[in-house]
Amino acid sequence: MNREAKKNNKKNKLDSFDPITVEVLRNKLEGIANEMQHSLLRSAFSPIVKEGLDASASLFTLNGETLSQSISIPIHLGTLIPIVQEILKRYPVATMCDGDIFIMNDPYLGGTHLPDIAIIMPVFWNGQPLGFSATMVHHQDVGGMTPGSVPTNATEIFQEGIRIPPIKICVAGEFDQNVLELLKLNVRLPDIFLGDLNSQIASCTVGKRRLSELCEAYKAKFLLEVFELLLDRSESMTREALMKIPDGVYRYEDYLDNDGVVLDKKIKIAVKAIVEKGNISFNFGDTSDQVKGPFNCVPSGSLSAACFAIRVLTGSEIPTNGGCFRPISLELPEGSIVNPKEPAPVNARTSTIKRIAGCMVSAFREKLPHKVTADSASEMLILQFGGYRPDGQHFVVGELIASGSGAAIDSDGVDVIETDASNCMNLPIEALELEVPIRINSFGLRQNSGGCGRYRGGLGVFREYEILEGEIKFTHRGERHYCAARGYNGGLDGARSHSRVIRFDGTDEIIPSKLVTELKKGDRIIIETAGGGGYGAPQERSVDQILKDIRDKKINRQAAREIYEYELNEKMNESL
Repeated sequence: MNREAKKNNKKNKLDSFDPITVEVLRNKLEGIANEMQHSLLRSAFSPIVKEGLDASASLFTLNGETLSQSISIPIHLGTLIPIVQEILKRYPVATMCDGDIFIMNDPYLGGTHLPDIAIIMPVFWNGQPLGFSATMVHHQDVGGMTPGSVPTNATEIFQEGIRIPPIKICVAGEFDQNVLELLKLNVRLPDIFLGDLNSQIASCTVGKRRLSELCEAYKAKFLLEVFELLLDRSESMTREALMKIPDGVYRYEDYLDNDGVVLDKKIKIAVKAIVEKGNISFNFGDTSDQVKGPFNCVPSGSLSAACFAIRVLTGSEIPTNGGCFRPISLELPEGSIVNPKEPAPVNARTSTIKRIAGCMVSAFREKLPHKVTADSASEMLILQFGGYRPDGQHFVVGELIASGSGAAIDSDGVDVIETDASNCMNLPIEALELEVPIRINSFGLRQNSGGCGRYRGGLGVFREYEILEGEIKFTHRGERHYCAARGYNGGLDGARSHSRVIRFDGTDEIIPSKLVTELKKGDRIIIETAGGGGYGAPQERSVDQILKDIRDKKINRQAAREIYEYELNEKMNESL
């Protein structure tokens, strides 16, 4: 059957269903995914989940396509697709039974990095399979060479933590205690690890229960037909949106500072996007080879970035599900940073995925100026603190610190926000200080960090940490220390990131983007994250906007004078 015939067949099928019922069910499915997410965050043990929101939930069809997803982390939501498909490859649906639960985290089998553990639960109703309930959580620690399991100096995956292939953690409702014991013995925080694992299982159970309730109201056969229809509809809408983009080749490239091991060599991410007749492919032929350090990104990462990018490019009015992703194809050269050979380390792949997503979207900046901003800093600075309490108990806490987004054609960038396939939060000061012997001395917006322009890039943030007692193993994984977020159409680049360690004896050490070191009582860490790029020439910015930025302390008077070429008169000085 040719594409036109398939299209007509899908349209006829859609027309045969009551559109109101279909829309009610679509919203119910989205509501189930968001209820799963709420349950996950409310019941989690670790701060990085319950405060940092580093967790996601989804429903899947029987053939492994996304049915609905929570408002959460695009990197997770895209990665769950190959994970579910790998489980289906190893365990056909016919071999599954009600009460089975699968666990998996291995990047080379469809996962992303080892801290991100997936729990997949098949859903049955009266013995008939309906789909899958799935969650992914960034676990605070999964073993490896450093507390928090994100060592920036790793050179092979075996240094990063425990690898879990797709296996059953529960068979027909009976948990495999041997598997649980094995996992507990390989992590630094076994109680928190199991607590977060149980929160994932509880979240999946919510999804399972709600899908079963839908079956009681609508019957399984009808629901399965609606599931297929919803995906077909999103596919059609996505292809129609892609048809509005002129067929052609679109390119963009950006850089990562370094790989955490070879510190004087930046890493190139180059995307060639090809749009043709409602399809979109992303080619990475000019991207850097795989690297020695942990910034390699397995194919699931590029898929996640592409799923994010296509939603940005095609519009929020299209319901998000697996149908949206059918027009995507990827060309990932083996042995490159986007398709590394095992056992290359991959724990820092978040930075790479964010840069990939940014390039995928930015390639269309000229054709879609109202959808694409100047470069965002797109830095998710990760800080990990690990050590021992006076009672001998281990502690590990991770921080996720955001940066500024790029300015748009008609508005300033957003301050301190996760962009490009991420959606996490920093820890509240009280939550951090409750967990570890650290005090936050200062925290605020980083003045002058947004790239100047007719519209200013979003600001980064500054934060100072002081060690109050003991010895702490510290990991710093930053970006944009050397490669700034670029402005567009005359806009200036955002400020680069900058971090320091000030030792208790006064020694001041610059952190070179990535660092693993020991901290002692009295040591201080000062971080300043990058700003987003500006849009349009600074001289085109309005006087009111400049004055407001000065009042809000987003820029200082020197920047107003030297960059915006604006002189404050005596009356204006009095009003500030």
